[in-house]
Amino acid sequence: MPNSAGLQVEEILGPERGIAPLGTAITAFVGRTLRGPVNRPVAIKNFAQFQAVFGGLWQPSLLSYSVEHFFDNGGSDALVVRVVNGARPASLSLKAGAGVLTLRAVRPGTREFLRASVDYDNIEPDNTVDFNLTIQRVRAQGTEQVDDQEIFPNVSLLATSERYLAGVLAQSELVRVVGDLPVSRPERTLDPSSGLATRYVESNSDGDDGAPLTDYDLIGSEVDKTALFALSESDYFNFLCIPPPTRDRDLGWSALLVGARFCKDRGALLMVDPPSHWHTADDALRGMREWIFRDENALMYFPRILAHDKLRGRFESFAPGGAVAGMLSKSDEYSEAVLRPGFRPTCMVGEDRRLKLATQGVNTIQVLRSVARPSVLPRTLGAGNSGASDWQYLGPRRSALHIVNSIERGTRWVVLAQPHLEVVGTVEEQVREFLKELHAAGAFGERAAEEAYFVNCDQRAIAPEAGVAAEPAPREFHLVIGFAATRLGEFHAYRITHSPAGSSVKSVSASRFNVSQFSPEDLKWVDRIASQLKP
Repeated sequence: MPNSAGLQVEEILGPERGIAPLGTAITAFVGRTLRGPVNRPVAIKNFAQFQAVFGGLWQPSLLSYSVEHFFDNGGSDALVVRVVNGARPASLSLKAGAGVLTLRAVRPGTREFLRASVDYDNIEPDNTVDFNLTIQRVRAQGTEQVDDQEIFPNVSLLATSERYLAGVLAQSELVRVVGDLPVSRPERTLDPSSGLATRYVESNSDGDDGAPLTDYDLIGSEVDKTALFALSESDYFNFLCIPPPTRDRDLGWSALLVGARFCKDRGALLMVDPPSHWHTADDALRGMREWIFRDENALMYFPRILAHDKLRGRFESFAPGGAVAGMLSKSDEYSEAVLRPGFRPTCMVGEDRRLKLATQGVNTIQVLRSVARPSVLPRTLGAGNSGASDWQYLGPRRSALHIVNSIERGTRWVVLAQPHLEVVGTVEEQVREFLKELHAAGAFGERAAEEAYFVNCDQRAIAPEAGVAAEPAPREFHLVIGFAATRLGEFHAYRITHSPAGSSVKSVSASRFNVSQFSPEDLKWVDRIASQLKP
């Protein structure tokens, strides 16, 4: 619900429950919107909810169109982070004798319509410092359609009071106190006709939507968890979409590089939009010769799409990232991206050009689904790199991320496990059962189980710092998993670490014929891993 925007509740499964497969279709969007909370990931289930929270379509916001295309093309789960550049919140002035009580909206922008009401109901007649305050957010100025409301009874102007106004409003989702409080409490907002305190004072028109976003605005701060890094507060997502900041400017290299690194850390994939000046397949092929961004955690679909712009009343060219994320969320990892009716690519791509683009890691948007299995499997932008050959293809990359993310989150309970529990054996059993079910479903081809996956665990105490009094040492739990790569005898392996400080995932080398690539800290597991591999 909109009123619960930004609230994150995470359930950590215990040893008595198996590992649950995570979803594969949550798309995170970062960019400019008309209104809404800033630097907070908000879960959105449909475009109507996006309209209620973030204001719907807005011409300066390509994110709003991208979210619309996402839901129109089959998407169902989105996370949206609003980013602003110099936006200013509106103020609200309440007359208070000879002074004024000034409040300021928490959310910036010209479309944050607030109003306030003051009354003295149930306040003792000799009490001249307390009052009741009601704040409402309305859909539009002058209307009675209320989106949110907060009621603060018995607030006080006295700093010594438990109901001190500034302290109480510090927890508000709508307003804050600005400047010094007046000497007198605000006057009742009386209705002139009835004499009752039912009238509302509207917010002032001093809000500002700010300037277009820059790459630095979209990247934000890792320390402050703003913009892109606000997604650190979310549990997980599968695709990250950062639409172009304006209609005439593509996303810059810096945002792409940071976005890909962030996706690598979070086990997600970055949607990369083709530059707006690639009008034909030949333009794209020439452009890829000078393309400097290659990453197995990113994917690109060409060309851009034509979609009806409801605000301008005509078809316009848009970056395809949102639409593609919606299409992929409803398909398996090997399916073609086929646009829904009402959308079409800005140019047609012949089969020969489609094959050439695929070798460069660029996928082609289709208007009709092939009857036979696709001749060109979807690629990542890692195609042509020297990394794992499997990660050049979107299907295996999505599958691997799904497996690792599910196991990492499904075993977090070890941090809270009681000391008497046989944690290592329990985790190994949980993970093997999860991998066994995937094996039975054909996730690892026709390989026998012992050639398809392995799992090993290790638990040890974290060494205390020098001079620190001896206490029960916190536990650090290591889990090494591997599953079959395409090449016979090779595995994709990961080390998952859980500790009180958090969880992390690191890729490690586990080729049957090349265990020398292990780092020193991984060598302890080599013998145990090798013992589970078929000779």
